[in-house]
Amino acid sequence: MSSPQCCANPPTLNPNSGAGHVEKLGGLDTYVTGSPDSKLAALLISDIFGYEAPNLRKLADKVAAAGFYVAVPDFFHGDPHVDGGRSLQEWINDHGVDKGFEEAKPVIQALKCKGITATGAVGFCWGAKVAVQLAKREFIQAAVLLHPSFVTVDDIKGVEVPVSVLGAEIDPVSPPALVKEFEEALTAKSE
Repeated sequence: MSSPQCCANPPTLNPNSGAGHVEKLGGLDTYVTGSPDSKLAALLISDIFGYEAPNLRKLADKVAAAGFYVAVPDFFHGDPHVDGGRSLQEWINDHGVDKGFEEAKPVIQALKCKGITATGAVGFCWGAKVAVQLAKREFIQAAVLLHPSFVTVDDIKGVEVPVSVLGAEIDPVSPPALVKEFEEALTAKSE
């Protein structure tokens, strides 16, 4: 789960940030950027601040500049965790990662309908659990987890695609010891 440090300095959300645009994809409002002719997609799954975070959209634009079609869905349906009246735990209870996983599947299908032949998922904090769930069932071809929250060693053991885990040196949610356990679990896999 997100630590207090994560919530101390939320971004100023901006629905107009980024070089891309918002369209419906798999039933969700989704920030999309990049060439629609690309056969490779990156599905960026946000942290608790959602898909209107300017830095997330800047990152999406950079990934698009590398040749990917990038989709950043609004898994929170306009309800990111920012200066609200609910505690973080209450918000998380309303926005479970299992629901995010279920909602990601039609987005991936919509990408396939656009001609995408391979999709990688990039999950930030909350989104890392969604990405790892997708990687356990081969909905995607690769995953990157950044400051993963809610991810367990058992989750990692179930991963069926290449995965990279990016933790931080000072991270109470996914400390280096846990990231090391993830690495050991991945190394132990025979594939």
